[in-house]
Amino acid sequence: MFEDKSRRIASVAGLLLFGSQPKKYMPQSGISAVSYTGKEKDYEARARQTLRGPLVSLFGPDDGVGSPYPKLPRTFSESDAARETGVIEQALDFVRRNTAVVAAIDSGGQRQERWDYPLDTVREAVVNAVAHRDYTIAVTDIEMSIYADRLEIVSPGRLPNTVTVDKMRAGYRASRNELIKEVLRDYRYIEATGLGVPRKIIEGMRTHNGTEPDLIEDDDRFTVRLWKEPSSS
Repeated sequence: MFEDKSRRIASVAGLLLFGSQPKKYMPQSGISAVSYTGKEKDYEARARQTLRGPLVSLFGPDDGVGSPYPKLPRTFSESDAARETGVIEQALDFVRRNTAVVAAIDSGGQRQERWDYPLDTVREAVVNAVAHRDYTIAVTDIEMSIYADRLEIVSPGRLPNTVTVDKMRAGYRASRNELIKEVLRDYRYIEATGLGVPRKIIEGMRTHNGTEPDLIEDDDRFTVRLWKEPSSS
């Protein structure tokens, strides 16, 4: 926040992170989420939603949180009236509602639930998109699309600074929006090690279902593509 003629004006990062209606002033600040029934974009979709609000959840005075930073990201519920749910958690809830979870008994006789995509991996991809997208591109939201065989998150803008796909795979750290990244780190959405992509996205998908995620820089956008486990039939 800065002052102009005795008026306090929110910075872009402050508006995105903590503004109650950032999309009112920055139409490109949301996530366009769609769940399709097939493997391609279609007018007929299972679900469509524009995710709006601050990047992180805003807590009210009765929320029971002693610090402005919650210890862990919290999951949205409609009864949670004390706060405004952040876009990151809204995105995870959309994925939960529109992907399958299968219960199975492991070798130890314990019931285990297994999602189409590991939620830690999805969270990492969403966080990277909101933290590193180019907010000067004002004509489009981040796109999150769920297909029958994959989940894609498309972030407007090329990779920042000296980042390349190969460097991302190796854990290289660089940021376009440093203040946003630092606050998301305080909220424990981002690790300081820079190993989120190689560990949570690449290794996370290999461990989950043996697939290799696609990291694609194409013109003025960057895509993370997570593959569903191939059908055995």
